[in-house]
Amino acid sequence: MSTETVSPAENEQISARETSKPSRQSKTAIQEILDSLKSAQDDIGQISELSSEEETLVVEFFTSLSQLMKPVAPSIRISTEKVSKFFNDVVQANVDQNGYLVMLDAERKVQLKDLREEKHRDLMVSVMEDLLPRFKQLFSDQRQKIEERMKFITAAAKEVQKMSKALSEKDE
Repeated sequence: MSTETVSPAENEQISARETSKPSRQSKTAIQEILDSLKSAQDDIGQISELSSEEETLVVEFFTSLSQLMKPVAPSIRISTEKVSKFFNDVVQANVDQNGYLVMLDAERKVQLKDLREEKHRDLMVSVMEDLLPRFKQLFSDQRQKIEERMKFITAAAKEVQKMSKALSEKDE
């Protein structure tokens, strides 16, 4: 049997060569990192597209909301429970036709939040979850109000017509 002796300088060179070669484990780790970065890049692209679409939808939504609210109410009360996730001590909250959330806190201070702004999207969704189901009742109330006016106007018009007819017959 022969014994090979390796000098300390040769030992360092061998050691350096072994560490300069990436191990199978480090290749796998590097590949996982690269795959993760590629996936993140895809997500970033989708986030950009979705954000653009979301902005368009929000503009369209608030344009329609404004048209819906005009005939029934300049603002609609929102449950304080829906905004308490975002703000403390809110005692009253209303949404106006332009997409503003107006809140009154316990100290009687008013806060105004533009729900159309991107930074308020989660708040907007919470508020809309409370607002949208109320439209059925708002329009039912509006219909009933118009029906009541029509009943009054019809009765009044008939009486005025009778009076007018009586006066016109008298003049003949």
